[in-house]
Amino acid sequence: MTQTGAFGQRLGQVLHLKDAPPSLIARSLRGMELAVTETRDDSPVAGLSGSFTPEDAFLVSLKLHNYPDCELWENGKCVMKADIPAGATYLYDLKHDPRYVIDKPFHSLFFYLPRSTLDGLTEQSRTPRVGQLTCQLGVGHDDAVIRHIGASLQEGLRRPDETNQLFVDHMMVAFTAHVAQAYGGLRLGGEPTRGGLAPWQVKRACERLDSDLGGKVSLQQIAAEFDFSVSHFSRAFRISTGLPPHQWLLRQRVKAAKQLMTIRDLPLSEIAISAGFANQSHFTRVFSATVGVSPAAWRREACGAPESET
Repeated sequence: MTQTGAFGQRLGQVLHLKDAPPSLIARSLRGMELAVTETRDDSPVAGLSGSFTPEDAFLVSLKLHNYPDCELWENGKCVMKADIPAGATYLYDLKHDPRYVIDKPFHSLFFYLPRSTLDGLTEQSRTPRVGQLTCQLGVGHDDAVIRHIGASLQEGLRRPDETNQLFVDHMMVAFTAHVAQAYGGLRLGGEPTRGGLAPWQVKRACERLDSDLGGKVSLQQIAAEFDFSVSHFSRAFRISTGLPPHQWLLRQRVKAAKQLMTIRDLPLSEIAISAGFANQSHFTRVFSATVGVSPAAWRREACGAPESET
């Protein structure tokens, strides 16, 4: 489900990449595009990176490759040089035209975060707006949360056909909340604890998810049906069902696959697609992790399927 997106196109131009890198995209309640993009160039043409059009937005970058002696620019001037270690997180304010000299191989994840998304988060949580984020040029952060979120989304970028929109939305909501708290001073500790969904809401939400096993519906669409924010809906759904929406959907896919596997002559490849999986290998990976045995082994045990089936 990777998309090029406006952010991916712009980032590709800024970093002088031959092709626009694919992105995973979510949308805020205000319709703004949030995106994460993996960029890599093992043989770059030396030169100064391009400029983004100044805007009220931030880049959060997780470095996946060491980049020693990096020459950093801001507002059209060379400001400093710094060693950029793999695993560190850096924040950039796009109003200040952050750039750097590209003269070595690079590999990074870039998150695009508009200011309006942060404002929407504080409106939903009824907290004061986030001020300036901690965007000190050349200063990296040892951020285990960003590394975890980045690794999860990187897996999605590498297996786009197996990544559903609910998962991307869930991870980007977590990312936005973390950045607001860790680098913008947002404090949610005093927010009253909300309970789960009402029984009729649980029924309706589950029916909505169950009707789209492919996972193309977004969390924003489902939350809007109850007039909830995405974060409120996700939290309430988890309280009510014990699982976040994207994991609940995976369980439903497995349940649907088990029902289909009782049809003896139906190939596993067809079952995988019918149950909402991208392909048979995706089906086998998720089923095995959830159930503890492969689909073929489960079918042999439950239905007496022939040993030759894989």
